[in-house]
Amino acid sequence: MSVAEQLIYATVIVALTVLIHLAGLAGLLALLHRHRRARSRLLTAVGNALVVLGAAFGLFVLHTVEIWAWAFAYRYLDLLPDFEQALYFSTSTYVTIGYGDVVLPAGGRIFGAIEGADGIILLGWSTAFFFGIVDRLKLLERELARD
Repeated sequence: MSVAEQLIYATVIVALTVLIHLAGLAGLLALLHRHRRARSRLLTAVGNALVVLGAAFGLFVLHTVEIWAWAFAYRYLDLLPDFEQALYFSTSTYVTIGYGDVVLPAGGRIFGAIEGADGIILLGWSTAFFFGIVDRLKLLERELARD
């Protein structure tokens, strides 16, 4: 696969994963807006714990979907011999571990490197989102404590 083809395919997958991430975060925000203040501190603490767990799980699901999108692309482009290797390579590349025990052929290395950049950006976006949720919950707890 030529460099231009790798860049075109990678751009499509990056656009897809960014849209998945945007829609997923919007969905998580909509669910989080349903979280209301409880009347007691115990209920607030339990509710906040459930919100944090739900957000963490939701982010994990989002990243799983995005990793699988890359894995399907590796198989579609016939860059790896089977889906198990594609999923393994995609996971280690997305989170930028990159063990090096499974590598892409010369005609797909740029495509794979772009997944690493995509993963860094989307993981960073998720981290910022998650810290924003935790900060918001701390603010709500402080307001409840003052009441």
